[in-house]
Amino acid sequence: MFDIAVEPKARLGVPGLDNILVGGLARGHLYLLEGSPGTGKTTIALQFLLEGHQRGEKGLYVTLSETEAELRLTANSHGWEIDAKFDVFELAPPESLLDSEQQQSLLYSSDLELGEATKAIFEAVERIKPDRLVLDSLSEIRLLAQSSLRYRRQILLLKHYFARNGATVLLLDDLTSDANDKTVHSVAHGVVRLEELAPTYGAERRRLRVIKYRGQAYRGGFHDFTIKHGGVAVFPRLIANEHRTHYDRSALTSNISQLDALLGGGLERGSSALVLGPAGSGKSLLTLHFARAAVERGEKAALFIFDEELGLLFTRAKAMGIDLAALQDSGNLLIEQVDAAELSPGEFAHRVRQRVDAAQAKTVVIDSLNGYQAAMPEEQALLLHMHELLQYLNRQGATTFVTVAQHGLVGQMKSPVDITYLADSVILLRYFEAAGRVRRAISVIKKRSGSHEDTIREYRIGRTGISIGEPLEDFQGVLRGVPTYTGSHNPLLESEADGRFGPSNGDNRV
Repeated sequence: MFDIAVEPKARLGVPGLDNILVGGLARGHLYLLEGSPGTGKTTIALQFLLEGHQRGEKGLYVTLSETEAELRLTANSHGWEIDAKFDVFELAPPESLLDSEQQQSLLYSSDLELGEATKAIFEAVERIKPDRLVLDSLSEIRLLAQSSLRYRRQILLLKHYFARNGATVLLLDDLTSDANDKTVHSVAHGVVRLEELAPTYGAERRRLRVIKYRGQAYRGGFHDFTIKHGGVAVFPRLIANEHRTHYDRSALTSNISQLDALLGGGLERGSSALVLGPAGSGKSLLTLHFARAAVERGEKAALFIFDEELGLLFTRAKAMGIDLAALQDSGNLLIEQVDAAELSPGEFAHRVRQRVDAAQAKTVVIDSLNGYQAAMPEEQALLLHMHELLQYLNRQGATTFVTVAQHGLVGQMKSPVDITYLADSVILLRYFEAAGRVRRAISVIKKRSGSHEDTIREYRIGRTGISIGEPLEDFQGVLRGVPTYTGSHNPLLESEADGRFGPSNGDNRV
């Protein structure tokens, strides 16, 4: 696990980004923040200078592309007041270039502009002597330089000048001139790239990557981030190996004796359980029983609901004897509605971590993986995200339940993604036909820790939730959907509606 140093690094004031950079930016160096327009460069730069103000450091924002009024408008949109917190130097074109009658015809205007722009920047730095400096943006300097050689010399000139002044410099580049120009990459002490992705449906997704950080450790790979009121928030990629705790691996029960017997006494604390079944088979209700049992033990449980509207879920659960509103009011049940179209996988993992780290939730329900998959553009990435998330939760001593809706109703069914190998336990729910009725069967097909029943039991959903019957020992082919009855008596559960059992006349088709 990285050790985040507070000093002498300059923190950017962006939640998550300082963590990725292992404390922030090493002072006295020049850094590049690049990305296409709209990816959040200006917002991060403002947060960088505001963080410096809070630490008693002088800041200077040199803008070549935006006006000072536009910069203040951006700050106001996040609720920031930048007056007297840092200086803004708007580098406007010289008056001679604005007046067509005074324009030179014998000299290239770019030669004059580049020299005058550099001189004006140096004068502002000498006057203010900032500890932190933002230069926005390099695209204008690249256009004025016209050639890559002159551009590189100009960047080197700026770097050596700022180094003598001891300022920590953040250069912004919108990549509008030449996205493949790596001139500054070789000169800068560190490079961070911001990217914006446009999915087929839903809100845009933003991510960043540290391309270079000379002589420093950092968190590699892509990290999701968002831009909301209040600034940029970055969600560092979850690495399960960095989070280990010690906990009691005791068995947790559902308070349904038959279900606990099927599970060999319950599920081990710090394990994950996958609940597979077709739509309407009771996957969500099954996980709610475990969540309620956790609250009754005095623990906290967190539910992340992707597929169902919360109002409907509360009403449906209450009709089956589970009062989610009362459990929520107790403060021990935490429920979040998740919109897969608006939430990136990194932000979702961050929300789960908040519930486990800050709120100390010991039971986590993700309902369902189908909704979580909608937030993932690639299945391979989904498996990697789920692996890290489940490993992290296991190492925090949290028991995790993940539901997956399979395609089909009876017989052979398919899952949208196979994560059975990731889960410690797999609970299988099935429909089957008997005596002209649609019935439900449950079985445990995997449990890594300890033994479990290998039987298939019928279960019923009623006014008290889930009721589970005895093993269906006299039936063959239950999982195929149309079983064959081979026994001499009928073991099916009594119907709650009319109190009747299924037929027991010896017919081998039920």
